[in-house]
Amino acid sequence: MPESEIITAYVFDDDACLTLEELCAACAVEPHWIIHHVEEGLLPPLSGPVEQWRFSSNWLTRTRRMRALERDFDAVPELAALMVDLLEEVDMLRARLRRG
Repeated sequence: MPESEIITAYVFDDDACLTLEELCAACAVEPHWIIHHVEEGLLPPLSGPVEQWRFSSNWLTRTRRMRALERDFDAVPELAALMVDLLEEVDMLRARLRRG
């Protein structure tokens, strides 16, 4: 019998804020990955020192995309962030086309 997998789902509304730990869990990254990207200006926390960081749930998709680009294509963080900017722009333009 095959082993079963546990799938964890996160549901956030647009106004939700995530702690560092919640963002790490939702994106399957270690805290040092997030901290490095914050220090480089690629993932801005909403406010406060590290212990009090909160991230907008809107950054969840962006963070996941950046991690995937870095992992899958061995992209440097700055390039991954630029690519995510372009992907978000394409998504926005496609949405505008669908609305007419």
